[in-house]
Order: sequence, then structure tokens, then C-alpha cells
Amino acid sequence: MNKSKKIIKYFLYVLIIPVFYLVVSLILTFITIDRKGHNETLDKAIYLNTNGIHLDIIIPKKNIDSLLLKGINTGTDDQYLSFGWGDKDFYLNTPTWNDLTFETAFKALFLNSETLLHITRFQNRHKEWKEIKISANELQKLNNYILLSFKTNEDGYKQILKNKGYSFNDDFYQAKGSYSIFKTCNTWVNTGFKDSGLKACLWTPFDFGLLNKYE
Repeated sequence: MNKSKKIIKYFLYVLIIPVFYLVVSLILTFITIDRKGHNETLDKAIYLNTNGIHLDIIIPKKNIDSLLLKGINTGTDDQYLSFGWGDKDFYLNTPTWNDLTFETAFKALFLNSETLLHITRFQNRHKEWKEIKISANELQKLNNYILLSFKTNEDGYKQILKNKGYSFNDDFYQAKGSYSIFKTCNTWVNTGFKDSGLKACLWTPFDFGLLNKYE
């Protein structure tokens, strides 16, 4: 009987951790950080896109700073660039959710791991993207945030992973930081919005958190 009680006790301890994480995450997600530049002219546009779990920031190529654009593989027909950040092993070995393994997920969430920036090139705007009007000042801050997320080599150049993209229109680059349950692909996007003075969640690991702020 005592053994059974211990097993139940341990099971409850294990169960309470993800439940606590979920509850706190939802609370922080619904707390809004208001926009800072209320009097600025909102004459620029960026976009948010999600695959159902993972958020990306999309910026028209004409609105991308030259320092950020330098060293990124683009063509003359590319009009938009999508930026996402995440765990290296997850990105490279999990092209679809059917490829996800427990080992990959565990390493990404709980162990220090290398990260990548995933950049996808588009020639046309997609109707499912969420448009967000921003100011030139906010745009510059967002450009700088993404730029500082790249891990560069000794000469200061961005480091592309050759022939590792999912298709003809995307590439991976070495990135700074380590992925964890506290810094996910979506917290990276949300932090970029906060650092740029845009409306954002206090903190969120979810894609819907930031999207809902712009409904």
C-alpha cells in the first residue's frame, strides 16, 4: 500500500510540472506589452506567419537593412524574406511533424543545443500572412534584432549551411542562443517584437499569443 502511494505521489509530482508550465505560460501570454511609439507614422509593413505551431517574421526585401541582407542568399525575383529561429537538430531532422522523435524533442527542450535561423524566400505575398503596420524606427529595431541573432565567423560573415534547406527557396544559417522550454521559436519572435517597441506578450511559447494581439 505504501509503495502504491509513493508511485502515485511521484506521478503527481511529474504531472504537476507540465501543468504548472502550461498555466503560467497562458497567463503570461495574455498579458499585453503595449506599443511604445504611439505617435510614430506607421507607413511600413511586416507580416507574421505560422505553420500551426511555429511563428516566422516576414519582411519585404525592400524594407530589410543592408547589413541584415548582406550574406543572405537571395535572388532578384525574391520580394519577401521569412525569418524563423529554432533548435538545430529539430530543424534539420524534423522537416515534418511525422519525423519528430522523443529524443529530438527532449534535447531541444531540456538540453543546451545549437540553434539556426531559417530563412525562406518568397516572390509574392501569401494571403494567410498577418499584416502589421509599423514605423520606420520600429522596423530598424526589428532588423537589428534579427541581425544580432546570427552567429558569424571570425571575419564577421553569416554562416550558411549549404544544401540543408527543405526546398529550393530556403536556407539555414548558424544562430546565437540555445533553445529551451523558456526560449522557443515563438519566444524569439515575441522578444523581437518587444525589443522593437511593438505590441507583444509579456512572454509566450505559443504562436497564437502574438497573433491574437493583432486581431
